Amino acid sequence: MESDDALPRELIGGRDGRGLKIAVVVSRFNEEITSRLLQGALDALEECGVDEENVTVAWVPGALELGVAASTLAKSQKFHALACLGCVVRGETGHYDVVVTQSTGALARIALKTGVPIGMGVITTDNENQAFDRAGGNFGNKGRDAALAAVEMANLLRLIDNP
Repeated sequence: MESDDALPRELIGGRDGRGLKIAVVVSRFNEEITSRLLQGALDALEECGVDEENVTVAWVPGALELGVAASTLAKSQKFHALACLGCVVRGETGHYDVVVTQSTGALARIALKTGVPIGMGVITTDNENQAFDRAGGNFGNKGRDAALAAVEMANLLRLIDNP
């Protein structure tokens, strides 16, 4: 029997992507920005060792359509994780709030319902300059961050399933 001060086992997913199959869902709306997010995601997956043949990219019209594609990909049981990429820039109407709330909420629900992790790469900004800053500019690349999160979570779930 272990002593009371024994540390619990730590589970850390890690970023070794060898053997993982990852789908990247990317919105065409604001494509000048989302294409940069996609490049960041693809670069990160390559750095993690995910085989190019194990990466599927699915383009959707806009952020609201990310959910239905992500749901179908997750339910297919062909992927260990997804990375979802989009860009919503605040406009003059309340449409921004609807798109942000509905698209990100849908992705969270899909991950919870299917058990397939989703790296969230939907950036929400007040203007295009902020978006470019988050798509490879001054604040990094949120597409890269989403892909890294997808790999790490896929590995974490593997550890949980196979302790």
